[in-house]
Amino acid sequence: MATQTAAQRRRAEALAYQDYVRECPTSRLLDRIGDKWVTLLMVALSDGPRRYGELHRAVPGASQKMLTQSLRALERDGLVARSVTPSVPVRVDYELTALGASLLPVLRAIKEWAERHMTQVGEARSEYDEAHTERVGRLARVG
Repeated sequence: MATQTAAQRRRAEALAYQDYVRECPTSRLLDRIGDKWVTLLMVALSDGPRRYGELHRAVPGASQKMLTQSLRALERDGLVARSVTPSVPVRVDYELTALGASLLPVLRAIKEWAERHMTQVGEARSEYDEAHTERVGRLARVG
């Protein structure tokens, strides 16, 4: 085995960590749950089954493509069930599974936290942006 420098070892460790994060089930699930359309669809389905058109109206701004992709992803993850009723035209309904419903309290808690702290976050952002703009201005004058 070849000897590595400290820099090579750190680089190899960083790459291994990036691979771990990319494949980490928790990280992948949080990516799904954190998706804007997914959260809005979950909330829209919290009152019971809905047809695609109802969901499209309940989630304004979502394109047909994004809505379809999000619903398929939720179905794949077992959070949403899709049922097809053979009729003319075909009726397709979506509803939360028990697993999906168990996620609602978590989403509600995050929403409540955001509403309770949005002012503080906004103030922190303004302070950061102001300080950052001042630093950039000083650096520009020096350079």
